[in-house]
Amino acid sequence: MAKDKHGLNEKVILKVENLYKSYGSLSVIKGISFQVYQGETTVIIGSSGTGKSTLLTCINQITPPDKGRVWLEDIEITDPHIDINMIRSSIGMVFQHFNLFTHLSVLDNVRLGLTVVKKVAKEEATLIAKEKLNLVGLADKLNAYPAELSGGQQQRVSIARALAMNPKLILFDEPTSALDPELIGEVLNVMIKLAESGMTMVVVSHEMGFARAVANDIIFMENGVIVEEGEPDMMFNFPQNPRTQEFLHKITELYGGKEE
Repeated sequence: MAKDKHGLNEKVILKVENLYKSYGSLSVIKGISFQVYQGETTVIIGSSGTGKSTLLTCINQITPPDKGRVWLEDIEITDPHIDINMIRSSIGMVFQHFNLFTHLSVLDNVRLGLTVVKKVAKEEATLIAKEKLNLVGLADKLNAYPAELSGGQQQRVSIARALAMNPKLILFDEPTSALDPELIGEVLNVMIKLAESGMTMVVVSHEMGFARAVANDIIFMENGVIVEEGEPDMMFNFPQNPRTQEFLHKITELYGGKEE
């Protein structure tokens, strides 16, 4: 079951206010605003090309927005004077296509950010990396290289890499969409455990079972705007907007709506 809305914790970890992003004459994000509370999971759903991935990259400033503001706790990420690399070390990012360094071992992929960005000693970084790899079920793959792993294993390495940095927030950009169907469950199970442990997450996904299981808040986006937002029970059982109703009906038929 999804966790109760906000629980006892009302601390806002992420606040997005009136965000806009265009590429030339193409408007991709058109005034998006929402917030995410500590220990909660927000799942963003919507059709392809509706701006979901762009929204995530605007949040961590990989793609600077044209207008609007973003805060991580009380720090404005969009402040032009901010040390964005320092901020990014507190925001994990798990991409659709893993983005692992193919010439590095699994262990080196996970500890690299610790040693390079956070200047952690190699011995300590190794201990942290091993801990996180054990957490995602890959303790036996420390010396393997990405090409030797399945897609599901590579994505779990990506999650371990994000966790190693001890982030305040992790952004997931369709983390299972590049996986073969039989490998999706192993990644979703790790994400469910993270949600249950209190990790704050924003997840772009079409996995409705995952959304039902762990989301505190579901955002339905279309054409660069938020069409509807609400708790899973309301969104799945009583969607108010006709477009939300249509989308959820189609996506549930296509991917299924039961828990993994």
